[in-house]
Amino acid sequence: MKTLLAGLLLAAASPAFAALSPAEKKMTATVDAEYERSVGLLEKLVNQNSGSLNIEGVTRVGEMMRAELEPLGFQVSWIPMAEVKRAGHIVAVHKGNGRGKRMLLIGHLDTVFEKDSPFQRFVRKGERAEGPGAGDDKGGMVVIVAALRAMQAAGTLKDADIEIVLTGDEEDSGDPHTISRRDLIAAGKRADAALDFEGLSVIDGQDWGSIARRSSTSWTLKVTAKSGHSSGIFTANAGEGAIYAASRIVSAFRDELREPNLTYNVGLIVGGTQAELDAGQIRGTAAGKTNIIPAITLVRGDMRTLSDEQTARVQSKMQAIVARAYPGAKAEISFDPGYPAMAPTEGNRALLKRLNAVNADLGLKAMPELDPLKRGAGDIAFVAKDVSGLVGLGTDSDGDHAPGETVNLDSIRRQAKRAAILMTRLSKEAR
Repeated sequence: MKTLLAGLLLAAASPAFAALSPAEKKMTATVDAEYERSVGLLEKLVNQNSGSLNIEGVTRVGEMMRAELEPLGFQVSWIPMAEVKRAGHIVAVHKGNGRGKRMLLIGHLDTVFEKDSPFQRFVRKGERAEGPGAGDDKGGMVVIVAALRAMQAAGTLKDADIEIVLTGDEEDSGDPHTISRRDLIAAGKRADAALDFEGLSVIDGQDWGSIARRSSTSWTLKVTAKSGHSSGIFTANAGEGAIYAASRIVSAFRDELREPNLTYNVGLIVGGTQAELDAGQIRGTAAGKTNIIPAITLVRGDMRTLSDEQTARVQSKMQAIVARAYPGAKAEISFDPGYPAMAPTEGNRALLKRLNAVNADLGLKAMPELDPLKRGAGDIAFVAKDVSGLVGLGTDSDGDHAPGETVNLDSIRRQAKRAAILMTRLSKEAR
């Protein structure tokens, strides 16, 4: 206790800390004082499995978050998503004085670790902890709660207009998105600023600010061809078969699509005299013989872009490649509705500038813009056309989406302080 008090007195005497208002100083002190409570909440959330397909588990995590948000004055609703075979979403609304910026906070209840994963429990190791979803995104939800509790303690929450959407299927979203992201999109249209509480990007000890996220779109290539004895391959009558044709198309994708901020991947190929994909399109079966020209090849892949315009342009290029002549074969490509892009905008940069003003007053380094190639797709992209936003207000973590996922627990402190002060200041800005 004496060490903590001495640290607070030392911080209060520093020039940076002196730039904070009394209420902001109260918020930073509250975050520090409630640190172990925050870690305890994280442990509780992590130890409840909430893989995207674990309907009961995601629902229970939603109940845990309801228990945190309702005492803070939020009206909490559970939006069931049985129609897209997912658990549902939390939507929580806090009515302020109606004068400041309306804020949308985004996080998610689910993880990539389903009930059959061997990685299930929270294990603390000093100021780090392993656990499924410890960083992505249960750490982010803990930052939300810690920041809001700090605002309540300082008396700044009462005037803030905040809507929170915690989706239950971010890691494996339900289809169609017109249903599974309906409530998030509607919240984005009501907001003046969107804050995404997925993980903080830290590179070589430097915290980075994220103002963009790339899209994620899957595609399926189907090539059919004449079959026959392999002795006739490459003749005018037999053609080259489905596997060679598919290979030429995929090779053309690799060589001809390259441009800044674009990546594209081939994840699965099956081909032969017979080939098919499973219902989830993540596994395939094929049959064929070495002396038979293959009649079918199926290819699955993805593409990631920085804008919807780039997505449309690249898809057009892919369609043109697929439409070329391939001896004895026919090809077609389809695109699944995926996650849209969150393009970098001046509005997003303005929010990062506000966050960096908070950093300066906290005595923290400014956060430069993160290269969008270093982030994947995320829910904030669904509202990016309607509202300016920031990404990465959650915890610092390593090894996300894999056994051993580890969160830097101390990052809860600085992220909650940043968020509480930023939200308080935005709540005082005129709409």
